[in-house]
Amino acid sequence: MKRAALYARYSSDLQTDRSIEDQVALCSDYAAKQQLTVATVFHDRARSGASIMGRDGVLSMMDAARDGLFDVPIVEALDRLSRDQEDLAGIYKRLTHLGIEIRAVHDGRADIVQIGIRGLVGALYLQDLAQKVRRGMAGVVRDGRSAGGKAYGYAPVPGKLGELSILPEEAAIVLRIFEEYAAGRTPRDIAGGLNDDNIAPPRGRYWSGGTINGNPKRGYGILQNAIYDGRIVWNRVHMVKDPDSGRRQSRVNPKSEWQEHAAEHLRIVPAELFAAVNNRKPRNRCETPQRKNTRLLSGLLRCGACGSGMSVKDKMGRLTRIVCTRAKESRSCTNTRPYAVDHIEATVLDGLRARLNDKALIDHYVAAYNDEHQKLYSGQGASREKAAQRLDAAKREYGRVLNAYVKGMISEAEAEQRLPRAAR
Repeated sequence: MKRAALYARYSSDLQTDRSIEDQVALCSDYAAKQQLTVATVFHDRARSGASIMGRDGVLSMMDAARDGLFDVPIVEALDRLSRDQEDLAGIYKRLTHLGIEIRAVHDGRADIVQIGIRGLVGALYLQDLAQKVRRGMAGVVRDGRSAGGKAYGYAPVPGKLGELSILPEEAAIVLRIFEEYAAGRTPRDIAGGLNDDNIAPPRGRYWSGGTINGNPKRGYGILQNAIYDGRIVWNRVHMVKDPDSGRRQSRVNPKSEWQEHAAEHLRIVPAELFAAVNNRKPRNRCETPQRKNTRLLSGLLRCGACGSGMSVKDKMGRLTRIVCTRAKESRSCTNTRPYAVDHIEATVLDGLRARLNDKALIDHYVAAYNDEHQKLYSGQGASREKAAQRLDAAKREYGRVLNAYVKGMISEAEAEQRLPRAAR
């Protein structure tokens, strides 16, 4: 009798955790009718079908397929595996290469035509869902409510979706920042003053110039956030998913696509002051961003006083000097001394050369590495084989118990008594 692997998934939108159990029960009943033995069960809870990245259940199923632990995967529908055309086709291609056919309760045996159609339908579903979500968010903004995110100085109103209320204490800090900037202080000086007064930042441990200055292209930062001027600006960015990592990334939309709506009840900064601040900013900002050069020790150097990273302060001819980023951006570190990065790199390289020329030191390192490697991996093969045998036995017992429960041969209480023994 062929061994079946059951796979279930639910998204976090309109489904609940119970959906996993319902799908497993449905697939188990299908396996029984097809005279298949349930060998193992995989699942992903609250995971979108837009990508297989981050879905441990489906990735574990593919590993089990390569290890020959089952013969047939069973799903409720093919979109449970993935709604992405590339991912669904990739799963089908790899399982077919292993001689494994996919079966879906609602679709039957999967073939290349079904995979293509289901992948297309899944992709269109995701696109349609995204458009409907954006349409709903646009309606929220038109009502003068927030479509997501919480700016410093505001708090959500309990029980009223999207509505914000002004926090007087934080609003006073926002007003202070605008007034000090309008008076001629730089964002870094303002951040240093806030840190000296032990005022908690929006996030992180301390205020920095970047928190106050923000990003002009995205309209972020204290000084550029239109909400302080009684306006809600939405659709500044859109999210895309990296096809390789599965991580969501934000991309800036053209300003012609930004949507702005009045929200005078959220104003913190007087209109004249907000305009004066933002009219001053372009004269103090370089419109062409400078590309950062990667150095030998980029990202590795740390301040000896506070432990923060180091960043470029200035360039004197061909000599680049670095300084504590915390001291530079927020004036919250006493180590303001600049260091010549060329001299630091030369010192590190000289030290490496000296140690690499010491044959005794290298021999000691190799011997210590080999000893540690042997300790870590000695006997691991045998223990891994025993662990795999125990796992296979537990999976078989779990499948038998689940199959007996689905067929009504044992009660739920009896199943619960037998499952812990299988887990051990």
